[in-house]
Amino acid sequence: MSDNGTLLSAENVSTYFFTEEGVAKAVQDVSFSIKKGKTFALVGESGCGKSVTALSIMRLVPGPQGRIVSGDIFFEGQSLLKLSEKKMRQVRGNKIAMIFQEPMTSLNPVYTVGDQIAEAIKLHQKKSTSEAWADAIEMLQKVGIADPQQRVGEYPHQLSGGMCQRVMVAMAVSCRPRLLIADEPTTALDVTIQAQILDLLDGLQEQNGMSILLITHDLGIVAERADDVSVMYASRIVEVGDSEGLFAGPLHPYTLGLLKSLPRLGLRSRRLQTISGTVPEPLHFPAGCKFHPRCSVGCNDRRCQTVEPALREVRQGRCVACWYAPGYEESEKCNLK
Repeated sequence: MSDNGTLLSAENVSTYFFTEEGVAKAVQDVSFSIKKGKTFALVGESGCGKSVTALSIMRLVPGPQGRIVSGDIFFEGQSLLKLSEKKMRQVRGNKIAMIFQEPMTSLNPVYTVGDQIAEAIKLHQKKSTSEAWADAIEMLQKVGIADPQQRVGEYPHQLSGGMCQRVMVAMAVSCRPRLLIADEPTTALDVTIQAQILDLLDGLQEQNGMSILLITHDLGIVAERADDVSVMYASRIVEVGDSEGLFAGPLHPYTLGLLKSLPRLGLRSRRLQTISGTVPEPLHFPAGCKFHPRCSVGCNDRRCQTVEPALREVRQGRCVACWYAPGYEESEKCNLK
């Protein structure tokens, strides 16, 4: 359950998709907590389960094939999974908001951006149409869109990708949520626009005191913006720690591989290292540690091939799921509540 410093906690959440080909275990036994007013990053390659984790929090997992099969999610001490759909709609977009990937496809093409922002304000803030429209113009101004009085009446196709992303941010924060879930918020944007969007989120976080769940594969963004980090691989969290500690001393071979793949200034002759292979499909996860087929440390270890390591706390605030991590054998199960 949430304590005074925790806004949201996921506890052993598993989300599966039941298909004709079999059961795709997209998220397995995922636990983490997000502190009030802080930025928590969920990091991993595409296909590891990050977005499904976010959809599980919002209770937007596409059914009937997909559903949360176990675990619980607490927000401000209240179980989100036990809420009725009516009450969940009052939370969704109001107390917890989400910026989805691909803003050009997330916005409705047949409604103006003003209508789409005002809709959420009218629904959750119980304001009149004129008041909601005025708030929509104010939100567009806050997210840095020039001439908001004109833009509010335009359609998504009339805006650039960067402007659409700003509209998505305006929609998400229009009701001043306690938690903002940003799923790859800078995808498909050039570097300059990426920095502007991230600076915008930082500013809104400071103004409103909201927490941010940042879902990304970009470790550069994580190092610069996140307070706490969980590294996800093939449906499970494999390492947890504060941003500074995790980057200074990664404990899991996958985390180390991600860091080594980053380009570094002053090392022009150094070839970028890569992690061989790809993230396995949820329908065909390997036995044992899911990373062992790509791991240079435990690829030939019988235990790595047959027994999946649990997430354990090897030192204060640092958890890892790897048989070879220093102190792992003597450690206890990680408590992320």
